[in-house]
Amino acid sequence: MSMQPKGSGEIPAETVRVARAAFPKGSLATRLRDELGLLFTDAEFADLFPTRGRPAWSPAGLALVSVLQFVEGLTDRQAAEAVRARIDVKYALGLELDDPGFDFSVLSEFRDRLAGADGGRRVLDSVLAAAREKGLLKRAGRARTDSTHVLSSARALCWLEMVAETLRAALNALAQAAPDWLAGVAEPDWFRHYATRAEDSRFPTGRANRDEVGTRIGRDGTRLLAAVFAPGAPAGLRGLAEVETLRQTWVQSFHQVDGEVQRRGPKDRPPGALRLVTPYDTDARGSVKRDTMWDGYKVHLTETCEPDTPNLITNVATTVATVADRSMAETIHTQLAARDCAPGEHWVDAGYPTGAALVSARREYGIALHGPLQTDNSAQAAANSGFGQDAFTIDWNGKQARCPGGKTSITWSERLSQRGQPVLRVRFSVLDCRPCLVRQECINSPTAERRELRLRHHDEHHALQAARAEQKTDTWKERYKVRAGVEGTISQGVQRCYLRRSRYRGLAKTSLQHQLTGAAINLARIDAHLTGTPRARTRTSYFTQLRPADQTIDGAKRQKSPE
Repeated sequence: MSMQPKGSGEIPAETVRVARAAFPKGSLATRLRDELGLLFTDAEFADLFPTRGRPAWSPAGLALVSVLQFVEGLTDRQAAEAVRARIDVKYALGLELDDPGFDFSVLSEFRDRLAGADGGRRVLDSVLAAAREKGLLKRAGRARTDSTHVLSSARALCWLEMVAETLRAALNALAQAAPDWLAGVAEPDWFRHYATRAEDSRFPTGRANRDEVGTRIGRDGTRLLAAVFAPGAPAGLRGLAEVETLRQTWVQSFHQVDGEVQRRGPKDRPPGALRLVTPYDTDARGSVKRDTMWDGYKVHLTETCEPDTPNLITNVATTVATVADRSMAETIHTQLAARDCAPGEHWVDAGYPTGAALVSARREYGIALHGPLQTDNSAQAAANSGFGQDAFTIDWNGKQARCPGGKTSITWSERLSQRGQPVLRVRFSVLDCRPCLVRQECINSPTAERRELRLRHHDEHHALQAARAEQKTDTWKERYKVRAGVEGTISQGVQRCYLRRSRYRGLAKTSLQHQLTGAAINLARIDAHLTGTPRARTRTSYFTQLRPADQTIDGAKRQKSPE
């Protein structure tokens, strides 16, 4: 299909007349068209379409329909029907009243084009650009970020289902690509075990019997892989996606011991960042956060939080579930700066800030990153006694440290922490530490013979020290309450757009879903701002309102967000 723009973008007079009569007070679609004008143009999506071929429906119109679809929670069929039947949607799109619209399958094809070119980011950027023109988006203000889990569209599988379904999917792909070859390779028992879905059969309940079934599946998959990679097999079979998934799964799940296929032990399996959890969504990963376990992805939402303008989502970042929040601060800042939405203050929870993130945000982007920092994790600080790192004098130029007893360190070397972050290891001499008079206050381990320090590099060390001191003040604690409001944004995304459940398979399409979700929430909030709809207040039960002010809930003080 080719893109061949038609029309001037003006709303037909008859459509305007009927829409005004049908919606005298306006609707979301009509108000947004009147206030923001054309959100998208065909030229923005020109690179997604070839220059020759059957003319495609306007990509600018499809982009708007896709966002409105998320605003109202419509399926593809319902969205296509709205274009044909609803006057306010025709008004927003600038269509004639008798325009027949398009078939619902066009939306799926358009999403494929968007996902392949990170087009969802263009959609969100266009909404933000229109908001900025209307003065609804300020530069260098305040922003807040939080993340939440996202379940894969493929259902969770136990390990036996995982390997059985992976083998069955590979057999079906091979049967389609080379039926005659597979008929000569397949064992007679394979038709009995893998002709139907694993969920349609019953696995044994006993541990020994389940292990035997797993070993049998492992042997069958190993035989199939050996046949596919044998010299006489058709070469094209090795490039099938299902065969590659089978190969990866078998490498991660099985190995051969004395020529026998066996399941790998827990300590012999790859880390969660590499481990496949389902053959039907190979980008999804399994993760755990406190008491939440899920297979899928994670999304990070960043929004403005100014009192006189609507809180607009300025960045949406989607990752696999195993990516830690602490590694995302710089990525989010880079994306915000690229669309000219970098805030002056960025408020986050305890998962994001690190020493490196504090320094990078200030130095590269002029952003003051605020969030609870991890406290000094030394044994002395944990015990709240003895000499912590603050008791030592650091000579950064001389690369030495002086202890409270007046002794100087003997080694200063660069290392990596358990999280892979660069640190400095400073060690003192055993000859100085052993006879020291304050040894008990400095070394609380009975086996340690010397004191060691693990320090951040100069800029990070001072940034952490300054931030920790600031976070102890009542002023900072009061200002930090603004961060809690982003949880309401996540709740709105969940209730309006099903944010925590991926509609599609794969990271690219899940990311597109979240970009469209961000654009949809922005349009809903802009409309609420135009109509003077007040922001929802934090809901508090009647009994909770009776709680004395000095009491806590679950060991933590309740915080309210100044929405």
